[in-house]
Formats: sequence, C-alpha cells, structure tokens
Amino acid sequence: MTDPFAVLGLDREADLGQLRAARRRLARDLHPDHGGDPAAMQQLNVAFDLCVGHVTGRRPIPPSSMSRRGFRGVERDMPSFAIDALPAEAFEALLVVASWIGEVLDDDPPYVLECHLSEPLGCWCRLEVVPDAGGSTVSLTVASPDGGDAVHAEHVRDVWVEQLNRLGGPPL
Repeated sequence: MTDPFAVLGLDREADLGQLRAARRRLARDLHPDHGGDPAAMQQLNVAFDLCVGHVTGRRPIPPSSMSRRGFRGVERDMPSFAIDALPAEAFEALLVVASWIGEVLDDDPPYVLECHLSEPLGCWCRLEVVPDAGGSTVSLTVASPDGGDAVHAEHVRDVWVEQLNRLGGPPL
C-alpha cells in the first residue's frame, strides 16, 4: 500500500475523528454486506489501522507478527457472531463483557476492541464490529500465548456469546 491516508481520502494532518469518519463513510460502500468487495474492505481496514498508528504513535500489531510478541496460533473467525443492536450499543455490551472475562488493551469505539482474556485461557483477542442490517456482526481474532495451550476461535466465540447473553435482552 503506497499511502494509507490516500486510501481514506485524507491528508497526513487528519486527526483521529477524521480518520474514523472517513472509515465509516467508505465502509458503507465497500462492505461486502452492502455489495462491496471484501478485498477493498480489507484494504480499507489496513489503511485505517496504519493511519491510526501514525496519528496516535501506537503501531497496530498485525496477526502475522504475533509470534514475535509472545503469541502463536493466530485464528480468525469471520464473521463470528451477530448482535441485534447497532454498533455503538453492541460495542458497549462487548466492553462490559470484556471487563468480566479479561482486560481491555485498546479500543476504537464502536468498531474495534482488543483484549487480553483470562477466560477461557490467557489469550489476546480482537473483536471487529461491523454494521449489519440494523444490527452488528462481530469478527473475532485470537492468539494463544507462547508456551500455553492452544486457544481456538470457536471456543472464545462461545465464551463471548454466553457472557453477552448474561446481559439480558434477546439471545444471540
């Protein structure tokens, strides 16, 4: 990718709010649920992560580098589950559950939440929330700690769904 800011249609002086607004605007057209191309949506997400890293000074940790950071066995479950709530409300519910089963490492409301989970095992978990027909679809990425037992995305997904159902409301 030559210039991630160009992908978002912004200049390098853009702030975090402008980055988020540009991503939301472009995702409306590029998201596969709205007839867009999955590869273009993936490129948008990568560009957004790179731009956020530039603006905040924090570099995103790509799954391919997890093994160098003490993680291995990266698994992605995409899409993982749906929540019958718009992204902002779904994100708030995910934050509550994250406080029950682990610790929030990084968040970009209402679209990205990274956590270190103590349940089911100590693992890194990234949730990506995408608007979907009046609700939200959540994709999940997990990485097992080096030297620890392998953590499977399906198992972590089941823990999230079980805990979200404890909040009340319609079951997932």
